[in-house]
Amino acid sequence: MVEKKEAAEGWPVINGDYIVGDPKSCVAGATLASHIEGVLVDGGAAIAGPCKTENLGIEKMVANLISNPNIRFLILCGSEVQGHITGQSIEALHFSGVDPEKRKIVGATGAIPFIENLPDDAIERFQQQLEIVSMIDVEDATTIQSKVKECIEKDPGAVESETMVIELEEEGSDVGMITQIEDGCEGVGSLYPKPVLKICMEKNT
Repeated sequence: MVEKKEAAEGWPVINGDYIVGDPKSCVAGATLASHIEGVLVDGGAAIAGPCKTENLGIEKMVANLISNPNIRFLILCGSEVQGHITGQSIEALHFSGVDPEKRKIVGATGAIPFIENLPDDAIERFQQQLEIVSMIDVEDATTIQSKVKECIEKDPGAVESETMVIELEEEGSDVGMITQIEDGCEGVGSLYPKPVLKICMEKNT
């Protein structure tokens, strides 16, 4: 049996349009422009949902993935998002990261592929923890569920590093560049008044 750990308290930590399955599963799915998330969860995925924008949508997805150390595979499936090209942007973020000054995803071809609200540590964790399984434009349920099962069979177990929790606070207008530091959480400001994120490192149990 491979080692499993508890996901962050209250996981998924960011609200969104997704379905949650077994949090101990090693598979997550981004269905891009398609609403076929049930196919992945029924097949054994921990979480699945559409991801339609190449900026905040990706940020929210990454925040939920890295806050569950059991998730080791991200299946990209469903129709590519026209204009945003979100699937390719996710692949580019995983492969190349972002430009340190402009925060643009290196190699992304979408319209606005800027990651303003994820620190480098979070991007590196995404790159290290997750393996990308590209099935962009595939919607066939049998094919997708077969890939989910294939990933589960290769489950390497939970990532050894401490769980990283990122909280995107999208409400409130009086947000400055720096939030606060408390209980091991480092406040990080966006280039814009909101949202602001808070990064916490949790001990895995």
